[in-house]
Amino acid sequence: MPEVKPVPTSGSLPTSGRIEEVIPLVEEVLHVSKRTAETGRVRVSLTTETVEETLRETLRSQRTEITRVPVGREVSEVPATRQEGDVTIVPVVEEQLVVMRRLVLREEIRLHLVDNEESVERPVERRVQRATVERLAPEQATSPAGVVEWTDNRKGSKP
Repeated sequence: MPEVKPVPTSGSLPTSGRIEEVIPLVEEVLHVSKRTAETGRVRVSLTTETVEETLRETLRSQRTEITRVPVGREVSEVPATRQEGDVTIVPVVEEQLVVMRRLVLREEIRLHLVDNEESVERPVERRVQRATVERLAPEQATSPAGVVEWTDNRKGSKP
């Protein structure tokens, strides 16, 4: 391992008959810091208004038209309810006592759905909020409760 000798930082050092001068080096160190500075404030105010508007909408509804169709035909069993196109047919039967029992289809009730559309307009009220934004200089910044205080983020101190 080579031998290391300390070298002084200032002054002269003789080295084998020559004088060697050591010049000290200087270094500047910068410290950067920042702080919060209030340059103004912003006040936001909300106002609520009631606006009357007319709503337009198409309402759909269905109603049932009933038609009774007399049949008077003898059947051996109760017919099932059936659908023919957009008509639902509900059979109505009656037992008749004769010497023997038989089913007679008295009538069919036919239910036909009819679609209807109606446009309606009704006035309604709805609430609308509007925001007003003002920029204030620091000396103008007050709230209804008094002066608004702020806290510097460094060490919790107030300016």
